[in-house]
Amino acid sequence: MTDTIRLTAGQALVRWLSVQMTEEGERFIEGMWAIFGHGNVAGLGEALHGIGDRLPTWRGQNEQTMAHAAIAYAKTKRRKRAHAVTSSIGPGATNLVTAAALAHVNRLPVLFIPGDIFANRRPDPVLQQIEDFDDGTVSANDCFRPVVRYFDRIARPEHLLTALPRALSVMTDPTNCGPVCLAFCQDVQADAYDYPKSFFEPKVWRIRRPEPDPREVEDVAAMIRAARRPVIISGGGVIYSDAETTLAAFAERHNIPFVETQAGKGANPWDDAFNFGSPGVTGSECANRLCAYADLVIGVGTRFQDFTTGSWALFRNGARKLISINLHGYDATKRGATPVVGDARVTLEKLSTLLGDHRAPPFDAQSRTLWHDKVTAVTAAPQESLTNYLPTDAQVIGAVQRVATEKTIAMCAAGTMPGALQVLWQSAKGGYHMEYGYSCMGYEVAGAMGIKLAALDKEVVCFVGDGSYMMANSELATAVMRRVPFTVVLTDNRGYGCINRLQIECGGAEFNNMYKDSNVDVQPEIDFVGHARAMGAHAEKAADIADLERKIIEARGRTVPTVILIDTDAVPGLDAGGHWWDVAVPQAGGPERLEQARARYNRNAANQRVFD
Repeated sequence: MTDTIRLTAGQALVRWLSVQMTEEGERFIEGMWAIFGHGNVAGLGEALHGIGDRLPTWRGQNEQTMAHAAIAYAKTKRRKRAHAVTSSIGPGATNLVTAAALAHVNRLPVLFIPGDIFANRRPDPVLQQIEDFDDGTVSANDCFRPVVRYFDRIARPEHLLTALPRALSVMTDPTNCGPVCLAFCQDVQADAYDYPKSFFEPKVWRIRRPEPDPREVEDVAAMIRAARRPVIISGGGVIYSDAETTLAAFAERHNIPFVETQAGKGANPWDDAFNFGSPGVTGSECANRLCAYADLVIGVGTRFQDFTTGSWALFRNGARKLISINLHGYDATKRGATPVVGDARVTLEKLSTLLGDHRAPPFDAQSRTLWHDKVTAVTAAPQESLTNYLPTDAQVIGAVQRVATEKTIAMCAAGTMPGALQVLWQSAKGGYHMEYGYSCMGYEVAGAMGIKLAALDKEVVCFVGDGSYMMANSELATAVMRRVPFTVVLTDNRGYGCINRLQIECGGAEFNNMYKDSNVDVQPEIDFVGHARAMGAHAEKAADIADLERKIIEARGRTVPTVILIDTDAVPGLDAGGHWWDVAVPQAGGPERLEQARARYNRNAANQRVFD
């Protein structure tokens, strides 16, 4: 007879998670973020208390933002380790849905364990229960279905025996990696069951490296040999595959320049002679020129987001062909690309072997030097003689850049700064973290904490605008309580400056973005410094760019987060790089400004290439 151990389902879940290991001998699920409510406090909460440091529990301030911290941790750990997140049913669970969508878009592993309805249905409807008039099996947690890679409802204790292994098989699968939701019925959490002892034996999860089909590699090698103007687009998959050095060596050996997406930026240092910066909407001039004339675009670990492709109007060479090296066939075959389905590092190695000593024709290396000269100019500190001057976002980036070290990680998610950082930040290897798959306002502060937890030896600098900070800042208190230091550069332009500029570009009137253009009786004067100090952070206001540089240096060595506020000018753009972005403009019924914007839109849309 099989040896068994009698545990509640909640106890079984945490015990099983505590013995799921990486090849390096660490827990794959390092611990669990938790905000308790009636849907998880009695069952899972008691189980987490009982297991203690074998699976540590961390208290968050908001369900969405504590999940953002988990996501940033997994991204920084290159998907090799992850966190779990639990909430009660109802608003706690639905608060997690945005974070789940963020993880899904970015292909990042997080284990969501929201409480769920009573499986026995005896007390229904309970507090916070969503009732579907036509389907008795539906709960609020069904909102997770389209935004996770695997969904399961734990309605019996023995469901864990199959659901938990399936959950981790998804989270550790490089092809299908993403978030998982185990909706845990609140009565079942407390139900006891005789589990096999063997279920709790430690298990090592290995991240596999799928090899490509040799025929696909041969097809692509032939296309590279025939190309006269090839370019590589290096995406986030390069980082998750640990293929940074391999890609750089491939580029140098075969004389092919590369550009980096938001997810791929920082895979290789900015001063690599083959690194031409970023492509697309927030692209460098030299990168966009390469892409516009390229007859062969080689995507490596990228999903070809619209910002990367300039809404598919960037690649303008009529003879252009597209290659996509990706782990998932869905991404590898986008837009009629010639696919190579396989691990990025393995595929590049095999391709290089087939290509031998082949080198592509020379490319314009001088354009890269001219671009970096322009970056230096637009990020330079303003002249000291200027009075009543508000610095630009580019000048703020320049200030941080001048005092950055090889250990600095610049991070952001939404607003003006993601585009500005992609095009202007000169990243050291591993010095960039951008959540731009979902571009979720409010990710920044919690994400900075998650990065620091994953990379304790790094200096994390969080760029956040006043709009994103107002949306979600409460995990600053968590970072203070846990003594997790990072630096927040908070740029205050008194509204949603990024979208205000987009509104103008699309022919719209300035409306409802800046405080001055909103339907308010009193313009707010928000004391961001006082607010951050109230949560325990070290907070100061920088008088100017030079003062900002000093305060960033001073922040090093503190044991709590530092928030540095600086007022910025909301009006100017970067005046550097960039490409058209497809944001639809009204076709009729507008004033002359809209007609002019629509004419610009039509001219750019004519360059879109929807399919090869």
